[in-house]
Amino acid sequence: MMLVPSATGATQPRATRIALIVMENTEYGSVIGSGEAPFVNRLARTYGLATDFYGTAHPSLPNYLALLGGATFGIDDNCDDCRVAASSLVDQLEPAHITWKAYMEGVPSPCYTGGESGNYTKHHNPFAYFSGIAERPSRCNRVVALEQLGADIAAGRLPQFVWITPDECHDMHDCGVSAGDRFLAGIIPNLLRALGPSGLLFLTWDEGTSDEGCCVFAHGGHIATVLAGRRVRRGSRFSRPADHYSILRTIEDVWRLPHLRNAGCTCSPALTPLLIRSR
Repeated sequence: MMLVPSATGATQPRATRIALIVMENTEYGSVIGSGEAPFVNRLARTYGLATDFYGTAHPSLPNYLALLGGATFGIDDNCDDCRVAASSLVDQLEPAHITWKAYMEGVPSPCYTGGESGNYTKHHNPFAYFSGIAERPSRCNRVVALEQLGADIAAGRLPQFVWITPDECHDMHDCGVSAGDRFLAGIIPNLLRALGPSGLLFLTWDEGTSDEGCCVFAHGGHIATVLAGRRVRRGSRFSRPADHYSILRTIEDVWRLPHLRNAGCTCSPALTPLLIRSR
């Protein structure tokens, strides 16, 4: 794994591929240590777990915007017709020649603008809100149905940045923790192999069921966040308070990108201590 200086000047391991899976509305204690989530708990024991991690806000949409854009942009509800006329992680990836694709379970088609369809809901798809993505076909055509993931992996076309949003059943929102755990058990092992020896996988939740918070910006509940991959320290734990901006900050640091908005706040520490820094 190549070592590169981060935006703060520290040396960080550079991943070749990064995947982010976002689940829904589940407090930390309902997942970690729960018999309903054997796969997630095995993943957390094997790799890295942030034990004091918090969602940004309630309800869902502000959390997704924070992960992709480094702020909530004043949005505090699950609006379907709002837009964000600001830069996002995509605007950082493309100039750096880092390929990307977002896989949304149940989305009827790329560039779909509807509020919902079956178990798909727009406010779990932040790419649909940023004008610089939603209004540019060359970009929104990369926001595809989750069913395409298997084909991309089989064909060797997995991009360098992968975002995955399960539908409202598989994300633990409607069908519970055990259904979400089974879904993750079916998708993560193959994805980890496809990410390769220097790939990283983040598994997080948008919000919990409480108003617990930390880090200046976060008050969306205590949630689980797991970092997996062969370059993650086995059985490692990150005990500092952290939030969604910490995930974005970590992605930016390992790819030597500038910090977007609140991801630049030292109050939201990167999770890079979970990573192996050298061979």
